[in-house]
Amino acid sequence: MKLVIAIVHDEDSHQLIEKLTEADFSVTKLASTGGFLKSGNTTLLIGVQKEKVSEVIKIIKKVCKTRKQITTTTPMIGDNSNYIPIPIEVIVGGATIFVVDIERFEKI
Repeated sequence: MKLVIAIVHDEDSHQLIEKLTEADFSVTKLASTGGFLKSGNTTLLIGVQKEKVSEVIKIIKKVCKTRKQITTTTPMIGDNSNYIPIPIEVIVGGATIFVVDIERFEKI
């Protein structure tokens, strides 16, 4: 048995959960926050048989596409009273996926 941990953009999470559920995968959803943009992410925990890992990853790749987004950063210029927001283009979306071995699984 394997545990697939997928960290995805909030905008992709609903559709991804829907597609995984349609394919008969059980999903646990956790709210999380990204470090760089401090924006909302969703962490999904998906327990699957070893043979099904590639199917799960295929669904994640199909739903979670990267895209460009304009955001602002606020570097400090001078003292703390002068904040000048600077628009920057960043890549969001996609997914970060971890696959780990499960030593024991019980459903009670």
